[in-house]
Amino acid sequence: MTGQLMRHVQASEAKAKFAELLDQVEQGETIVITRHGKPIASVIPNDENRRKRIEAAIEGLRRLGKTGGKVTLEELLAWRHEGHKY
Repeated sequence: MTGQLMRHVQASEAKAKFAELLDQVEQGETIVITRHGKPIASVIPNDENRRKRIEAAIEGLRRLGKTGGKVTLEELLAWRHEGHKY
């Protein structure tokens, strides 16, 4: 799971915030559920969602290359951050 964002969450918190955690997983984050500080399960993004996000990022870069547009520092840093999810 190298290169992915991973968040550790206690089982009781995961139960209380399951829908919110699923939203985070959908955005590419991996959630490690722990009990008494020990990992017991991982909730990982679906490969199809991951593939779609990667394809969208690649298409965005292709469009940018065709337009010759300038990239702001904020855009560059946001893209770098997005890449950490994969």
